[in-house]
Amino acid sequence: MKLSPILIASTLFFHVSAFAQASPATSKPAEEPAKVVASGSVPDEASRAAILARLRELYGAHNVVDRLEVGGVVPPPNWSENMTKILTPNLKQVHKGQLQVSGTQVALKGNVANEALRQQVVSEIATSLNPTYSIDNGLIVAGGEAQVILDKTLSNRVVEFESGAATLTPVGRAILDEMAGAIKQIGAPKIQLIGHTDSQGNRQANVALSLARANTVRAYLIDKGIPGEALSASGSGPDQPVASNDTVEGRAKNRRIEFRLAGR
Repeated sequence: MKLSPILIASTLFFHVSAFAQASPATSKPAEEPAKVVASGSVPDEASRAAILARLRELYGAHNVVDRLEVGGVVPPPNWSENMTKILTPNLKQVHKGQLQVSGTQVALKGNVANEALRQQVVSEIATSLNPTYSIDNGLIVAGGEAQVILDKTLSNRVVEFESGAATLTPVGRAILDEMAGAIKQIGAPKIQLIGHTDSQGNRQANVALSLARANTVRAYLIDKGIPGEALSASGSGPDQPVASNDTVEGRAKNRRIEFRLAGR
């Protein structure tokens, strides 16, 4: 049975890990069945039971190895509830992965099959947690070296526009200058430019604004020498947040342009 490896860890309030060696991609059965190992320290027996129950629900009871220790740590509020929330079925799609939680800082790493899943996994976690948590998306599309270059160039920055408009700011133009160079570096493949907004205001207006901003980015990149046929634009409005819309910082992260290799 092929399982996705997951690691959950923290150095501040708790330390929990669950990981597995994926079976080889072959028609022959693996010599040893893949296991999910849960280890580390949890604040109390109830938390331990909740985490193990969730892992067993996801991976099957016979595939979960319990190495958890109880005590010696002080959790943040609603810790157990939040940890079971982030153990979602989509995590089974993450291979060779790590989910590290340090206090309210969540970092997710590993390989996924496509870019849409990469965004979906993080969006699902972000919307399940309260605004005090922040998430670093380190997931990589398997075999997606070109996507990695785009992501590293953007480097978690947001292409800025004037408030409520599709007009780029100087900072936004500077970021797009770098992105144009990265796109040329990877040979100008077909790229989807997807606009996103926060949840404030009318949804339909936000969808229209996100599309207008994506089209502005497309026009700017074409002006910088990227072939127009390599770029498509779409708008998702507020439907795919990567952070909570309950804080100023979270809304700023959600107002973004996503650069996704077509077909991923």
